[in-house]
Amino acid sequence: MAAAILGAFSLLVVFFRGLKDLFSDRVGRAIFLMVVLLILIGTIFFSIVEGWSLVDSFYFSVVTLTTVGYGDFHPETTLGKLVTTVYIFLGLSIIATFASSLAKTHAERIAAKHGSRNANDQVSDVK
Repeated sequence: MAAAILGAFSLLVVFFRGLKDLFSDRVGRAIFLMVVLLILIGTIFFSIVEGWSLVDSFYFSVVTLTTVGYGDFHPETTLGKLVTTVYIFLGLSIIATFASSLAKTHAERIAAKHGSRNANDQVSDVK
């Protein structure tokens, strides 16, 4: 149990270090802002159109954009269904770009730590 907690904590540390590194780049900040705005817009939209609470709407937005899709919430209105379809296609590309940027900054951090190779060599080894 302690190993699982330590592992989860380590992943959080890596994630937040990646965010910190991402914020040092103008493009990284823009990508993060797009993710936040996308989730905020989805949260407000689903709250208004579907009549869900802000927490339920936020939860649905995150679960949908991360492709988890538990199915416990789903749009009931025609407008909600149509907008959700567009939201998924638009959102997935933004979330994928965000995840890719985080992975790149993590690879660059590892490459800098080991010093002898550049980040592009490190990333190409993963492919």
